[in-house]
Amino acid sequence: METTAIVINKDERGVATITLNRPDVHNAFDDALIRDMTVALQNFNADESVRVVVLRSTGKSFSAGADLNWMKRMASYSWNQNYQDSLGLATLMQTLASMRQPTVAVVQGAAFGGGVGLVACCDIALASDKASFCLSEVKLGLIPAVISPYVIEAIGARAAKRYFVSAERFPAETALRLGLVHELFDAEQLEQAADTLIDTILSNGPVAVLEAKKLIKQVEGKVIDEELIRHTAQKISDIRASAEGKEGIGAFLEKRSPNWNVKPATDID
Repeated sequence: METTAIVINKDERGVATITLNRPDVHNAFDDALIRDMTVALQNFNADESVRVVVLRSTGKSFSAGADLNWMKRMASYSWNQNYQDSLGLATLMQTLASMRQPTVAVVQGAAFGGGVGLVACCDIALASDKASFCLSEVKLGLIPAVISPYVIEAIGARAAKRYFVSAERFPAETALRLGLVHELFDAEQLEQAADTLIDTILSNGPVAVLEAKKLIKQVEGKVIDEELIRHTAQKISDIRASAEGKEGIGAFLEKRSPNWNVKPATDID
């Protein structure tokens, strides 16, 4: 299914892809794109057949952030209109950041402003070594407010103190060092690297992958006390006793492929 701003796809393996499709404006987003993307993510999140969600872009840029025409409209908004408009973007970021399934950003080019937010919201980010990044809001007299929780979680407060206030453009190597992206590739190798990573995720137990992602939120920042120890013991006991856990251990011991292995990709609507 195609819209004017995004291309939505799901293949028979359960790989769901949202592709930003406004290359003429460097994949900048406006309220319509934000709405469409939020709905697509919500639908994928509710779809039990979706195992991985991938975010890509067409053209030379990943996303330039806010669309200029949208910004012109915002300039005449009242405070309440600005607030409601900002809640739309905040909902998109929160939806992406809280997906049940693992999310992968494939960053082929420049990401500015809210585009950096999209990258930070994904669980895994792979980038071209030619990509660049910029938290450019203060150049316009604005601040990276709704994306700040996710960007700070990704790069830390110390780096945010520099790049939020300087609005410097920084290269892919810096994004890697800061933790905004996980790995860099030659532009020609990026898509193959993303496909390899997706195949690797799909080779794992579907329920275990979802539970492993959920586990991070349950454990992160918690005191290692008796309650947490018992909780984690319960979690591993639950999954060991599950059908998938028994199948996975059985397949390993019997030196065979587990029954969740998937077929080669075939696109479907």
